[in-house]
Parts: sequence; C-alpha cells; structure tokens
Amino acid sequence: MAVSRLDRLFILLDTGTTPVTRKAAAQQLGEVVKLHPHELNNLLSKVLIYLRSTNWDTRIAAGQAVEAIVKNVPEWNPVPRTKQESTSESAMEDSPSTDRLNFDRFDICRLLQHGASLLGSAGAEFEVQDEKSGEVDPKERIARQRKLLQKKLGLNMGEAIGMSTEELFNDEDLDYTPTSAAFLNKQPTLQAAELIDSEFRAGMSNRQKNKAKRMAKLFAKQRSRDAVETNEKSNDSTDGEPEEKRRKIANVVINQSANDSKVLIDNVPESSSLIEETNEWPLESFCEELCNDLFNPSWEVRHGAGTGLREILKAHGKSGGKMGDSTLEEMIQQHQEWLEDLVIRLLCVFALDRFGDFVSDEVVAPVRETCAQTLGVVLKHMNETGVHKTVDVLLKLLTQEQWEVRHGGLLGIKYALAVRQDVINTLLPKVLTRIIEGLQDLDDDVRAVAAASLVPVVESLVYLQTQKVPFIINTLWDALLELDDLTASTNSIMTLLSSLLTYPQVQQCSIQQSLTVLVPRVWPFLHHTISSVRRAALETLFTLLSTQDQNSSSWLIPILPDMLRHIFQFCVLESSQEILDLIHKVWMELLSKASVQYVVAAACPWMGAWLCLMMQPSHLPIDLNMLLEVKARAKEKTGGKIRQGQSQTKEVLQEYIAGADTIMEDPSTRDFVVMRARMMAAKLLGALCCCICDPGVNVATQEIKPAESLGQLLLFHLNSKSALQRISVALVICEWAALQKECKAVTLAVQPRLLDILSEHLYYDEIAVPFTRMQNECKQLISSLADAHIEVGNRVNNNVFTIDQANDLVTTVFNEVTSSFDLNPQVLQQLDSKRQQVHMTVTETNQEWQVLQLRVHTFAACAVVSLQQLPEKLNPIIKPLMETIKREENTLVQNYAAQCIAKLLQQCTTRTPCPNSKIIKNLCSSLCVDPYLTPCVTCPVPTQSGQDNSKGSNSEKDGMHHTVTKHRGIITLYRHQKAAFAITSRRGPTPKAVKAQIADLPAGSSGNILVELDEAQKPYLVQRRGAEFALTTIVKHFGGEMAVKLPHLWDAMVGPLKNTIDINNFDGKSLLEKGDGPAQELVNSLQVFETAAASMDSELHPLLVQHLPHLYMCLQYPSTAVRHMAARCVGIMSKIATMETMNIFLEKVLPWLGAIDDNIKQEGAIEALACVMEQLDVGIVPYIVLLVVPVLGRMSDQTDSVRFMATQCFATLIRLMPLEAGIPDPPNMSEELIQLKAKERHFLEQLLDGKKLENYKIPVPINAELRKYQQDGVNWLAFLNKYKLHGILCDDMGLGKTLQSICILAGDHCHRAQEYARSKLAECMPLPSLVVCPPTLTGHWVDEVGKFCSKEYLNPLHYTKTKLSKAVKQLTANYRIILSGTPIQNNVLELWSLFDFLMPGFLGTERQFAARYGKPILASRDARSSSREQEAGVLAMDALHRQVLPFLLRRMKEDVLQDLPPKIIQDYYCTLSPLQVQLYEDFAKSRAKCDVDETVSSAALSEETEKPKLKATGHVFQALQYLRKLCNHPALVLTPQHPEFKSTTEKLAVQNSSLHDIQHAPKLSALKQLLLDCGLGNGSTSESGTESVVAQHRILIFCQLKSMLDIVEHDLLKPHLPSVTYLRLDGSIPPGQRHSIVSRFNNDPSIDVLLLTTHVGGLGLNLTGADTVVFVEHDWNPMRDLQAMDRAHRIGQKRVVNVYRLITRGTLEEKIMGLQKFKMNIANTVISQENSSLQSMGTDQLLDLFTLDKDGKAEKADTSTSGKASMKSILENLSDLWDQEQYDSEYSLENFMHSLK
Repeated sequence: MAVSRLDRLFILLDTGTTPVTRKAAAQQLGEVVKLHPHELNNLLSKVLIYLRSTNWDTRIAAGQAVEAIVKNVPEWNPVPRTKQESTSESAMEDSPSTDRLNFDRFDICRLLQHGASLLGSAGAEFEVQDEKSGEVDPKERIARQRKLLQKKLGLNMGEAIGMSTEELFNDEDLDYTPTSAAFLNKQPTLQAAELIDSEFRAGMSNRQKNKAKRMAKLFAKQRSRDAVETNEKSNDSTDGEPEEKRRKIANVVINQSANDSKVLIDNVPESSSLIEETNEWPLESFCEELCNDLFNPSWEVRHGAGTGLREILKAHGKSGGKMGDSTLEEMIQQHQEWLEDLVIRLLCVFALDRFGDFVSDEVVAPVRETCAQTLGVVLKHMNETGVHKTVDVLLKLLTQEQWEVRHGGLLGIKYALAVRQDVINTLLPKVLTRIIEGLQDLDDDVRAVAAASLVPVVESLVYLQTQKVPFIINTLWDALLELDDLTASTNSIMTLLSSLLTYPQVQQCSIQQSLTVLVPRVWPFLHHTISSVRRAALETLFTLLSTQDQNSSSWLIPILPDMLRHIFQFCVLESSQEILDLIHKVWMELLSKASVQYVVAAACPWMGAWLCLMMQPSHLPIDLNMLLEVKARAKEKTGGKIRQGQSQTKEVLQEYIAGADTIMEDPSTRDFVVMRARMMAAKLLGALCCCICDPGVNVATQEIKPAESLGQLLLFHLNSKSALQRISVALVICEWAALQKECKAVTLAVQPRLLDILSEHLYYDEIAVPFTRMQNECKQLISSLADAHIEVGNRVNNNVFTIDQANDLVTTVFNEVTSSFDLNPQVLQQLDSKRQQVHMTVTETNQEWQVLQLRVHTFAACAVVSLQQLPEKLNPIIKPLMETIKREENTLVQNYAAQCIAKLLQQCTTRTPCPNSKIIKNLCSSLCVDPYLTPCVTCPVPTQSGQDNSKGSNSEKDGMHHTVTKHRGIITLYRHQKAAFAITSRRGPTPKAVKAQIADLPAGSSGNILVELDEAQKPYLVQRRGAEFALTTIVKHFGGEMAVKLPHLWDAMVGPLKNTIDINNFDGKSLLEKGDGPAQELVNSLQVFETAAASMDSELHPLLVQHLPHLYMCLQYPSTAVRHMAARCVGIMSKIATMETMNIFLEKVLPWLGAIDDNIKQEGAIEALACVMEQLDVGIVPYIVLLVVPVLGRMSDQTDSVRFMATQCFATLIRLMPLEAGIPDPPNMSEELIQLKAKERHFLEQLLDGKKLENYKIPVPINAELRKYQQDGVNWLAFLNKYKLHGILCDDMGLGKTLQSICILAGDHCHRAQEYARSKLAECMPLPSLVVCPPTLTGHWVDEVGKFCSKEYLNPLHYTKTKLSKAVKQLTANYRIILSGTPIQNNVLELWSLFDFLMPGFLGTERQFAARYGKPILASRDARSSSREQEAGVLAMDALHRQVLPFLLRRMKEDVLQDLPPKIIQDYYCTLSPLQVQLYEDFAKSRAKCDVDETVSSAALSEETEKPKLKATGHVFQALQYLRKLCNHPALVLTPQHPEFKSTTEKLAVQNSSLHDIQHAPKLSALKQLLLDCGLGNGSTSESGTESVVAQHRILIFCQLKSMLDIVEHDLLKPHLPSVTYLRLDGSIPPGQRHSIVSRFNNDPSIDVLLLTTHVGGLGLNLTGADTVVFVEHDWNPMRDLQAMDRAHRIGQKRVVNVYRLITRGTLEEKIMGLQKFKMNIANTVISQENSSLQSMGTDQLLDLFTLDKDGKAEKADTSTSGKASMKSILENLSDLWDQEQYDSEYSLENFMHSLK
C-alpha cells in the first residue's frame, strides 16, 4: 500500500504546477521518513532520480524533499571511544583519511590544464580525448573508458559483485605519471572525475572496500524489490518464450508477512547490513553518490547534486565523515577531512563548469551558484585553517583566463565572506585586492559577482579596510559610465554603491565637487528597463540625500534642475506602485535638503512643462521634446556611425504616461495606472508649490513673486476647455493644500474659479472626436429622413446638437415622425438601422462625457474642500462627491472622493445647518443597495437574472443548493454551495490572471471583480464599494472621536439594535408581528455595523463590546436575513475583540446548537460559528477543541441546514486540528472552559488517533478470543457509538468485520437495557438493530451470531426479501456502521454514497462532491491526463483523505495477520483454438472492432454522472459480451441462431468432433490440467496404494456466467474427471439454501471442488476449506475478483493460497485485466493503511494544501507551448531554463543566510 501514496507524492514533486504544491509534496516525503526511518535509503534513491531531472522546478522540489527528509534523520553523533580501548592496527587500517582528497595533494592548476570542461550537456567533448595523441594503446583507452563508465554507473562496489577490487582498479589504472612541461601541450584532457581520482587520491582503502560490499547488498535488495514490482506491472513480458513455458508463470508474489523471509526471491537478510552500517553516518553513501554527480556531463545533474548536498549539509554539516568507534579527536579529524574532501570537489566544479544561462540581462550560472552556496554551508563547519586554504585556492581561480573560472572563484569568495564573518578580519584583507581587480574585470558578469560579494560585508569593509574604500568608490562611480540596459552588473554595482554611501565617512571621500559630477551618472538608471535597477538607482539617490545636512549639500545646487526634471519625468512614466512611493520619498528628501530659493529657482522654469506632462492623454504617446533625453554614456565606446544608428532607433521608442508596458491592458486597468501616475505627479508638484509659496521667496519688495506666477499658471489651466487640465490642476491644489494650511495669493486666485467650474456644463476638448462624429451622423440621419420625404423641420436645431438634443432626435422625434407617415417597410428598416447607428454614437459620446464631467467636478470639489474655504451653498460640492461614490468605476477616484467627504464632514461638524446627517444617511443606504451582500428580508437570496432561468428551474431538485426562505435556512451555507456550483458548471477557459506588472492593484480596481457579474448588477456593486470606502475612511479619519463627533453614524450602527432587541426579554413572536419594515431596518443597520466596526479606533472597541449581547440575541431573530447579518457582525467582532467575543460565544451561543426543539436558534448559532471561523481563520485554533464536539453532534441533526453547515464547519476545524497542540489557552478563559477543553481534547485525540482509544470491555461473553486488531476495531466502534458518530469499518477481506460488529451490537444492547432499567430515560429505551446485507449472507450472519454470542444477548431474526435502495437512507438510526472490505467498487462517487447514508451532507451534495473530488480524481487516472490534471487528482485525493479519515478504519491482512500464509497470484495464459480464432476474425470483419476497443478504454473513464446513452452504445456492449463469451467457450456464442452455426456443426461432425469437445475451449483443457496438477481426478492413490479420501488441494472455481458453470460441469468434470466431487453455488440456488452449501463444503474435506459465480459466491462467505482458487473468467470490477479470492485467503487459512487466472492471450480479456488495474489504483489510494492516521500529515502542508483549495487562482499559465514552429526542433532538445524571478529567489543571499540559522 505504501507505494501508491509515495508514488503520488513523487508525481506531485515532478509535475506540481505551483511551487506551493511541490513543496507540500516534498514535506510529506519528509514525514514518511519520520514514520518509517528504515525507508531512508529507499526514499533517497528515489529522490535522486528527481534531483537529476531536466526540469528546474523538479530539481528545486527534490532539493526541498531532501531538506525535509534529512531534517527527520536524527543527528549522527556516535559515542566516542575512550583512548585506552584503542586497537591501534585495525583503527588505522580502516581510517578513511587514506582515500579522502586533501589540500596537500591537490593542485588546482594541474586540474585546469588537464580536466575537460563541464558544459551544458554530454557532447563529444566528454569523450576522454586520447585519439589525438597517437601513442596511446587503444586497449588502454578502452580500459580507461570502461573504468570511467563503471564509476559513472555506480558499479564500483568491489568484491560483492563477484569481482575482485583489483579487477576493477588495478595499479595501471590509478597510476598517472606527470610529464615534464615540454610535453604539457600534448597531454590529453581527462574527465574530471577520473582526473581527481587518479591525481589527488591514494588507492582504495579498506573503508571503501567495506562500502563496496554494502552497496552491493543494497543493490541486490533493491533489485529484488524492483523485480517484484516489475512483475506485477507486466504479466505479458514473456512473448518470446515457447508455448509450454508460457502457459504457466508464477510471477506475482504478494508478500503478506512482517519479515522479509517470505519474499520468494532470495534476499540478503537486513540485519547483517544494519550492523555494519551503524558505524557510518547514514547519509554517507547518498552524499558520495551526489559527489559523483557533481562531475556529470549534464548541467542539470550537476545542479541537482549541488542542491542536494547543500540541503544535507544545512541539517547535518556537523556529522559528515565521523565514524563510530573512534575517539573524540579522531572524530574531529575525520569530520574536517570529510569537509576538506567535499570542498575540493566543489572547487573542481568552479574550475571546470562552463555552463551559463542567459536570463533577461544577465548570465546565471546555476551550477556554480548552487555549488557556491553548498561551499558556504561547508565553510560554516570548517576550522579556520581549512577556510584559509579554501580561499587560497579560490584566489588562484581569479588569475585564470577563462571568465567562467574567475566567475566561479568570486562566487566562492562571496559565500565565504558572507558565512564566515567571524574570521573577516583575516579573510577580507586577503581577498580584497583580488575583488577590486574583479570590479575592473573586462567581463561584466565577473564584475557583477565582485560587487555582490562585498555587499554583505560593507560594514567590515568600511571599518577594516578604510584606506581601500576611496578607490572602490571611484571604481564604482566609473563603472556607472560603462553600464547600460544590457549589462549584468548594473544591479549589484548600484546596490554596493548605495550601501557604501550610507556611511558618512565614505561620503567624505567623494569630495564635494566630485558628487556634482558623479550623481548625474545615476540618471540613466532611473529609466532602466528592469525595475530592480530603477529601485537601486533611487535608493542610491536617497542614501546620498538623507545622510547630508542642508549645509553640506552644496554639490546639489548645480545639478538640482536636472535632478528634479529626471525624477518628475520618471514619475510620469512609472507603472509600479512600489517605485512610485520611492520616487515620492526621494523627491521630499530632495526638497528638504536643498534650500528653498535654490529649489524655486530650479523648478519655476519647468513648472508649466511638468503640469503638461501630468495632463498627458492616456492614449497618446508623449512628445519626445517634452522629455529629457538620457545620455546613457559619457565615454564613446564605439564608432560614430553606430551611435547615430542607435539614436535613430531611440526615437522610435514611444513613451506613454504610466509606462508603455501598460498601454495594452484592458481599459479599466489602464485607467487605474494612469490615474495613479497623475496622482503621484500631483503629490510631487503639490510639495513643490509649498516651496514656491514660501514667504522667504515671496518678499513684498519683489517685482515678480513666484506665488503669484504660480496662481496665474494654475488659473490658466483651470480656464481651459480640457477636462484633463482642470483635473490635473485640481489634484495639485488638493495635494498642496494638504501639506500647507493656506497661501492667500494662490487661494484668492483659484478658489472662485473652482466654484465656477462646479456649476459649468461644458463639452470638453477630450470628446471633440466623438462629439463631431455625433453631429455629422445626426445631420446625415436628418437628410436620410428628408430623402424619404419626412421633414423634421423645426423640431430640431440644425446647427449644433447638444447630447440631449441628439438623444431626442434618435428616440422620440424619430418615432413620432416615422409613425405619422405610412412608409414602405424596407425603407423604414433602412432608416431604423441608421438610427440605431446614430443612437450608439450618441450613447458612447454621452458615456465619455459623463465620466469626464463627473471627474472634473469631483476633483474641483476636492480642491475647494482642501482649501478649507467652504462656500455658502454646499450642494455643488456634495453632489459630485456623492455621485462619484455611487458611479465611479475607478477605485482610486472613489477613494479620493471618500477622503474628501471625511474632511468635509470634519469641517461641517460645527456648521449650521449641518449637512452631515444627510450625507451619512445617504452613504448608509448606498452601502445596503447590493442584495447579494445585504440580504433583503422578504427575499433573502436574490433570484438570478433572466439568463439563468433558461437552464430550467430544476436546480433546487438537482441539490444544487440548499433552500433559503424568509424565516428558515442559512444564507452563508447557500452562498458556499452556490460558489461550488459555479465552479462545476463553468465551461470554457478559465479567466486569465492579472499580469504581473500590475499585481499591486487593489481588489476590484481592474475590472476583474466585475467579470463574473452581469451588467445589471454592476452599478450596485460599484455603489456599495464606494459607500464602503467612504464609511471606512470616515471612521478612520475621526478615530476615537467618532461616536461624539458623528452621532448620526453611531446611531445608524447601533440605534435599531438597541431599540428592537430587548436582551432581558427576547420575544420572537412579537418581533414577527412587527413585520418586515423593522426587520429590514435592523438588517441595514447591522450592515453599517459590520463595515464600520472593522475600521474603528481601538478606543471605541469597549463601546462595541457592550453591544455583543444584542448581537447574540439577533442570532435567534425569526428573519433569516437578520440572523445572517448578526452572524457576520459577530464574525467581525471576533476579529477585533477576540477574547470578549469568544468567551460570551462559548458560554451563551454554542449551547444553542443542541436546542433541537428550536431550529432557529440552531441555525443562528451554527451560522455565527461559520462566520467567526471565516474571520479568525487560523486564529480559531486555541478554541478548536471546544468547538469540534458540539459541531460533531450536529452532523447528524435532522434539520438539513444545520446538518450541512455543521458538516462544513467540522471539515474545516478538523483540518486545523493538528495546529492545536502546544498553543496556550487564551487569557481570561474561565476555569470551567479550561476543564472542558481538557476533556474534549481527550475525546479528539481518540477520534484522530486510534492508538489512544480507551479499551472497551464487552459486557457479554463472546465465544472467541479477539485478536489485538479486532479488539482495537471494537474499541473504535464503541468510541463512535458513545459519541453518536458513525463510521465505515473497511478492514481487508477476511479479517473478521462480522465478529467485530457482533461484539458492539451485543454490547450496546446490553448497556441500553441496563441503563433503561436504572434510569427509565426514553433515550436509553432498548431498540432493535438492523443488519442490511446481500441475501447470500443473511444465513451467514445468523450463523455467526449464534456461533459467537448466546441467544439471550442477541436474538437474530432471519429475513431475506428486501430491495436495497433509497429505503436504507430513509431509516432513522442512532448509530450507523457500514462494513465493507472494499470501500470503493467502481467509482469514487460510491464513497459519497456511503457517507450520504452515514452522515448526509458531510461530503456536500453529490454535485459538490463530483466537482471537488470525483472529476479531478477520475481525470487524473486517464492515461492521457496532463501533469496538471494528475496534480489536481492528487490534491483532491489528499483533501478527501483528510475529510473522511476519522470515520474510516481499515487494516490490511499484511499488516495485522503475521500468521496468514502468502497468497500467490498466477496468470495462466491460453491460446485461442482454431475454431475460436475463426469466430473472432469473422466478428472483427463483421463489425467495426475499433468501436469495441474505444469503448473498453473509455468505459473506465466515463464518469458515473454522465452515463453513456444506452441505445447508442448498446450494440457495443453486446459486442463486448459476445467476445467475452467467445474467449470462454465457442458454444456460448455458437447458438442455433448464429449465422455460422449450421456450417460449423456440420464441419465438426465430419471431423468426428462436436462443439462440446474440450479441445475447442483451451480454458477447459487448461482447467483440466490444473485440476490434475492439484492431484484431483486422476484417481490418484496415496503411497499405501489405497485411494485417498481427501485430496491434497481443494479448489474454488469461479465463473461469471451460470452458463459457463454448466459447461465446466457437463463438458469437463462429468465426462473427463468423474472422480472429482463437487458442489455448486450460483444464482439458481434459493438464497435460503446457499449457506448450507457453504457449511457443507467447509465441513466435508472430501468435496474437492466448489463451483461458484463471482456474483453469488464472491461476497462475505468464509471458504477457508479451499487453498486454490481458479478464475475461469474475470469480473470487469477487480474488487469482485479480489473479494472472491479472499473467500479462501482469510483468518483460519493455514496454507499458502494459490490463485490461478485463466486468460486468453491477445484478446479482449487482457484489456479487461488492464481496466482492473485502474480500479485497484483508486481503491488503494482513497483509503489505505498508510494514511490511516492524521498524524502522518504534517502541520504546514495541511495549511498549504488547503489554502490552495480555497483559491484556485494559484495556477500559472502553461508556458511550455511558446516558441516559433521553426525553432521547435531545437527547443525540444533544450532543457527548460528558468526565468529571472525564480533564479532571484533561489540565489538570494539573504534567503540563503536566513536558511542557515
């Protein structure tokens, strides 16, 4: 069983579509080791395959798997031997030091001369290049290559394979004589692995020889395992063998014992190898394997090896190399030698690896980067001498010619410096000179690493090597001149520069004048294409500015105008929120550091141009003359011509506001980013206005005052007819006013104009195009009417139409004039189509104009409010703001208006008359307009708009969702189910995700939130969202004063609550009589409460807590909508005042769950719990224990809504349960609750872990000694019974499920009788129990009850006539158990059906279950499924496990019956007789055989829910049936009706044969042979010569068809084997008599054979009398066959059971067996021993997997299809490389350092 789950985890590791999924799989592999430590090597060998994968993602995940696995391997710390014990010789002999690489014998220069480079993949370069030098003997070359190959294949394991070590490595092989320098150029380059072995290593030590023996044993063991597996997989791997041999093959061994000796393949006993291995670190051999991989020709394998080693070392760096049975000093030495060996291998990789992956603008060398990280981890554990020796070698690499070698060396130094900061004092001086040379290296990638290596040690650099810093700084400033958009080092050089400049002493060394020259070198990077470079450039500027004071910033003055221009221009072109914020930070710093007069002098000339940039229309490219051209270089590097060419291409680049990269976005997203850029530009200019209005630069004596000029400039734009100009200036005024109280000059100039704008009705320049088109089209329409002799005459103004007039023309005017004429229909139709065209134009123009008009008025209103000089009449200001809240789709504009309304309310608090109450009332009613979010009392769930009804109104019957009425039902439950339904019924592609660069948009900003809804709902959604923004902003703005300053809002929240609800005397009836009005008022006020409370200042929380009792009372309100809103408010309260809310909830509300006499209370309580869980999320964990049990009790509630909601809550709580351990009780929890929690925790531990169940003493005598696992089963059943839970006992067949159930039945009847006699309580009244089973088994049950239990305890009534169907589900029972040896037969949906009986609703509706589990699981089983489908299947299966686990108990025979002999399944192949072949071929010609084939392969995959239409496929099923019968016996198909019947029988008669001759049915001859082999039918005599009464073997013969049994009986047994005694059990035997046949067979050993049909004899019977089972034909459902064979293989069986399956080769039957495998797969995975306890699931992956379930958006688009067709062949052969983001995270130094902690 373990295999299936493991395989699923490995599939996921390899094909998971998100890193989260792969990581979850990796971590679960770690858990496997925790539970089965002995599987360590097996698991690591499997992970190794994935570490070698060509897919980057898979390797990273495999690395995570290694990390998870080794974390669970205990630290290797063998007890040191004391020195006295030392046995001098033997210890020395096996000392590992003899074969470790060490620095004394290692020469990197020699390696560089003779080692072959390691490139991307294995090419000719990796042959040992001996051919060129003719003097090498070919034999020697072959020998050397063979040796190399053996090493590569891991075959260097010495004597164990039966070769002596000498044969493997002889002296000639290892001897490598260095030649004198003169011959060096002729020397061949050697494979790295070989060179290292021969050059730097002594011969093979004893340790290695021992290692080789051990490896051999491990290999043999693994091979035997594999043999078992492969045989199971392919039963027809014997095609080439002769017929006789092929007929019988015993190849599948199912081992069912605990110890390995039962495996039928000879095996090395485990114990011996374990004793040997205890002396060595358990991960030694895996590390060695990875070390070999470091030199693999393929870069992916090298990268995987580095990754694996890195993860092992992180966890076990302290342990490597230590041998047991050594002294402490020896261990320390062994450890250091092991580290040294590993370091040298990594250094060799740096020296030889040449693979680079070009990603965006830089090269990433994954092998060298990963090995450098691994080196970092090794150096962490190395002694100081070792570290210095390592660094010495790295420094040698820096002098080499190949850039890759220098690059590798610097990478090593980067990690050495970062990890060993403790020896930085000696390390830094040693390496700094070389690093500085690296900063000036000719190769850009080397410069990049050189700079990156200094970033982590900047502080040490500044303090330890002060004298070198000025040179470094100058080098970096110079480097900026060299960089451009395509250089790799840009990022690291910028980062190092800004890090160094944070130190004041460093800034001193850039002399004042020089900064003026140097800082402009940063400009080009502000416009870099890569955002991280732009960020680094801004950080550098910020660092320079923030560390200066105003006096020392004289360097700034000459470059101030340029600096301001660059930053502003950059702001207008930027599309990232994060960088925009950084720009703002730099700008504000700049304005504070330069003195005001300089700022004003620098800014004034550009103010007009900047405003124009800010007003740039979204769809037009910016005029390049308005932009500052960035000179990317000061030095000319190339000839003039190319430069010209470059500048020409430069002009083609078009720039747009908010970045050219967002120009192709959908309109709402583009509108969002453009508005964001304008608002940020306004912030910058607003800050500048403060400087311009500073009194210091506006002295009265000045002729021209900057402030006045500014006022005129702003006024000029406010007077224009452009909406954008007006909007931009209004925004600038708002931002400026927010920073500065007032400036009379400007305020006086602009305020009256702003007020005028608010009353203007203007057609703006921006709609000139559509407006003109509208004019022309209206005139054309009028002339078309005139052509038809229809005059509109004086009804319209012919010069210029306003939008309203144009609208009149195409509606009322047109209709009136056309209706008064009797027109030709054709003419009318033409006119009408023209009218429709004009109508569309008018509508479009109107929409565009409405948006502009509203925005102009809104921002003007905001400006007036910001200037804090409100006019007499407030209406012109309030109206546009409220309209924006209701209608504006851009969330930024809505938010802006919301903030303005908050300021307006603040300014009006003291005003009379005060508009505040009206504004708030308006906002509160807007908040409640969306019926989807604020339910309506009369119709709590809105009906779908028209489009949905077309699907028919049977959705309720379909069980699509639960019904909610005015007074009954749970709205939260309805919404959850509706969401699930939307997922299953969605067709077509999934909506595309928002692109990465605008990932920082708030929810709903890009139109995505509106995609799902139809147009009719959109206005409600926008209006509600605006009101929510406004109310939350107002609540935050007023803070602790809200309740006092805004009494209307406070009253809107809690007024109706206090007035309607009397907490001391709640009277539902009178509330009901008051009607819907007060109820709706309450709903709306609760909606305001929910929204406002979430943003409320913590000072006000105590006031909110006072209203908790009112909220709780609302949970039992008669109206569904009120209960729902109250539950949501309780949810919000649980978030902001968790302790207070939860204490009252647990004390007051939770007990209502049990109020079965008052459904309303139950519904309110469970809905409130659901809302609390949703809000608190993981915060619910400290309370879980107290919640689970009451919820569990409701999972069998008779009210649908309560049951379904409880089941959903339970499913969520049970997933979070593993997090509960170790979390302290919340403060202020009452003593009673703490005690209750302990009691409930005890219960839950038992529920989740069967090992902790209390022992159940069966109160009545049972005539059987229960085995331990049977007693465990009874304990589990008793536990379920005690807590009113239900479950499925699905032990393997033959483990005694009947007995276990009889025990609990008898016990329960006894307990109830005693309890009733004592208490006379109705709930303990004795009740009958009902066993529902197939008719064949009723007698068996009666017998078993009689056998195990006396009559006075259980008195069975035997009844066999019942139709099993819905009847069962209608029974009401206190306690329900299902017994099933195979919990799934054909389909996962059967599991749903079982649970629908046990706990209706636990797995959702059938539709929900199919959506969540059925579909993905079935799809993933399809051979053609994609990796994403496989992943979805695995995830669904895992989720299903977790949900059903507590209610399933399954034990397998292999696990619990150590004494059960093995079962051997053998496939017995037969070949069709000539007669069958002829009939088979006739059939193939007569009917399309392909139909049949297709149906067979798809039948398994067709979903249960979509059954094929019977008529259409009927003929195919008949065909299948025909072929199936034909394989068994030709007589089954060759009936008198058959067209060939006559001719065939005549032909046979001529040959003296008949249809019933067994030669025509090879299965009968095979069966005959089998019976003879078993010692039956040949009248066999025993040794004494007398005929034996009892044969050696007794046989069960299974057929599918009764007619086939007839043939076996009449054509084989009677004529050919008359001495064989047999009984027969099939459908023709009345159910009442079947049991006696079974008893007779079991009790009379002289009966040799029992003939059965699988259908009748396959279930529940105990036939241990037989030890051989023969299947003449096979069920399409493998479970039936399995159950059938387990009639014999069960408790009580003392002999090996042999199962023979007769299969006709090459026919339909073989395919059916293929289908059987598919079904076996499902059963094994849903419920298995492996996952029978939740403890096998780790906590973090529980969460990971479930977050993923919740939001399906985590899927990435599949990029594998990119690339042009012509490139296809090349691309297919390339391994997939990785994109920048993923390299960044994998090679982030910060993440790496963090992982070492």
